[in-house]
Amino acid sequence: MNKKIVTKFGGSSLADAGQFAKVKAILLLDPNRQYVVPSAPGRRFKEDDKVTDLLYKCHRLASMGEDFQETFDLIAARYMDIAEELGLTVDLGAALDEVNEKIAAGANADYCASRGEYLNGMLMADYMGWRFLDSAEVIKFDAHGQLDAELTNRLMSERLADGIPTVVPGFFGSYYDGTVHTFSRGGSDITGAIVARAVNAATYENWTDVSGFLMADPRIVENPREISSITYKELRELSYMGASVLHEDAMFPVHKAGIPTNIRNTNDPNHPGTIISLDAPFDAAHPTITGVAGRKGFSVVSIAKAMMNTELGFSRKVLSAFEEYGVSIEHLPTGIDTMCVVVSEEALAPVREKVLSRIVATTSPDTITVHDNMSIIATVGRGMVHNCGTAARLFSAMSRAGINVRMIDQGSSELSIIVGVDDTDYAETIKAIYEAFVNQ
Repeated sequence: MNKKIVTKFGGSSLADAGQFAKVKAILLLDPNRQYVVPSAPGRRFKEDDKVTDLLYKCHRLASMGEDFQETFDLIAARYMDIAEELGLTVDLGAALDEVNEKIAAGANADYCASRGEYLNGMLMADYMGWRFLDSAEVIKFDAHGQLDAELTNRLMSERLADGIPTVVPGFFGSYYDGTVHTFSRGGSDITGAIVARAVNAATYENWTDVSGFLMADPRIVENPREISSITYKELRELSYMGASVLHEDAMFPVHKAGIPTNIRNTNDPNHPGTIISLDAPFDAAHPTITGVAGRKGFSVVSIAKAMMNTELGFSRKVLSAFEEYGVSIEHLPTGIDTMCVVVSEEALAPVREKVLSRIVATTSPDTITVHDNMSIIATVGRGMVHNCGTAARLFSAMSRAGINVRMIDQGSSELSIIVGVDDTDYAETIKAIYEAFVNQ
């Protein structure tokens, strides 16, 4: 039985030599931890700089013809301090010189930013005595910058088939021609998931500075409960609302392969963290809801027209207006004679009048109105389908808190209930819902 474990460590977990020592202890604790994906060094203290931010700054200064050497020296010092404190023998000076020269020669932003993970990977490989595999050789993007998942999986699988413990730096890969390309920020999570899929790992461990997921934002709810288990579908719903310590795209490679992900805390390695699995069973001990999360800054475009439901192609015409001006649709609550389109307020603002004019021209509605400053809040949980009266509890809690519901939307899976409220009611809504399901 395959027991291989892929581990990814975030920037805070590898910010200095002391953190490297913690990571090594974690890796040696279980011989099944054979693959590690490091991020670039993060902040050591509140006012500190992330190495990736400094690398972007070097590129920006170089592209403007300004001197970037002082900034690069800060980067070099971070790595040299780690290497010296750990007694490493890797030729870090030569690697830093190469990066310095390429930045000066006009290397693109992706190359510059990727060197944070690349150099940290070199340090980790030397520290562990493991093989180093350059991600640019095995993670491939097409000409549009989209991950070529199947080619990447094949190349990664071939290179790791011998079972040798390996360090694969996170965050970057390359185009087919070898030019370095990065994922979006936080993309080391995706690299870890890619490696886990390639070796058909038993578990993908994502180590960070928190002990898994919480049922609500601790900045809003005081001491929210921890989530011990969650499904990928539930996480997808909550991640959309911004409640995630894991890059959203990192779910897909491991989800596809049916590999569980374990979110763990480098600074509290004995804490079990949160297990994310394909199909976690429901049991009586699991709360009705798994979590509640939300986002501010939405607009609702409400279109009303008598006998709308009998007019063939009405919805298509409305949605085409948004597509024509590049505005993505978030939600579509509808009635017999009404249709509401929920979109990002920021995305709609520059093309607002054009979109509305297009809808009027193509559908001739009776009325069309726009309501701004709306928050969307999702209450998510696989336990909701097993418990009667979930919606009643949710709306009763909001009513008691004096919160006006501006929109209601529930998917066919009954995995979540989504409500829209005024931005000013955002925090109170999350508190009210959490209290109704957790503390009552």
